[in-house]
Amino acid sequence: MPKNPSVSTPPTLGNVILTMGDRPIEVAALLESVEKQDGGPVPTVVIGQGALLPPMPDWVDAVELKENLGIPGGRNVGVQRLRDRGDIDVVVVLDDDGLLPRQDTMQLIREAFATSPQLGVVGFRIEDEEGLTQRRHVPRLRASDPMRSSKVTTFLGGGHAIRMSVIDEVGDFPAPFFYAHEETDFAWRALDAGWNIEYRADMVLRHPRTSPARHAAYYRNVARNRVWLARRHLPALLVPVYLGVWALLTMVRRPPLSGLRAWWGGFFEGVRTSCPPRQPMRWRTVWRMTQLGRPPVI
Repeated sequence: MPKNPSVSTPPTLGNVILTMGDRPIEVAALLESVEKQDGGPVPTVVIGQGALLPPMPDWVDAVELKENLGIPGGRNVGVQRLRDRGDIDVVVVLDDDGLLPRQDTMQLIREAFATSPQLGVVGFRIEDEEGLTQRRHVPRLRASDPMRSSKVTTFLGGGHAIRMSVIDEVGDFPAPFFYAHEETDFAWRALDAGWNIEYRADMVLRHPRTSPARHAAYYRNVARNRVWLARRHLPALLVPVYLGVWALLTMVRRPPLSGLRAWWGGFFEGVRTSCPPRQPMRWRTVWRMTQLGRPPVI
């Protein structure tokens, strides 16, 4: 269950940024937006995923990995670097091609966690170059109003903040996932432990408008990891319901033939191969997610 941190002391923040070394201009712009935050820059770890990094400001811890560990694996390295400092209360994760258009974002994060002891995760609103938020970037079914903040059942990977004690309690991001659904896996564990997750429209990450299908392994990883997610966390009765709903939705969305083949290949890979250890959520967590507007079958 959530611990009861003091609401009088502002938490200490630390950033994690992953990059494959192919966006030096974007990373520099992101770091500049972090440096301009009210109160000055917060400790930041930049992880080079099998890539060399350009020179970084002296307040940045630059880590060059020998290989690309994937998004969850790379984040875990960054979290451990911040944990080793011993003074970080909240981990902020930012996409390397995003930036913070507001100077008060870090202060908003401090206030959110200081005033809500049960708050475990905060997800940012993602806006494109024109200031618009895509429907898929609002982590709830009722996504017509992206400017409405609310409690939710998952969060976006591009911009979010997690209380370090939540990571200590429920564990790291699932490294075997490599890419796709690692945030949902973490969110379900946090919810099952009793923590709250919030979508905050006033915490903004500006990010270029892109399609997730731009990643070569998108369809395969999405399908495989969704099977792993269900097998790992859902009560047995809900596993076929969840997977059946998502298979139907995938067919309705009519991906390209190559994508459909990759999707089914990933689906059956998820069925055949072992997933991270099974940790089924409690039925009361299922009910709580249903009350929040998104039961874990869709």
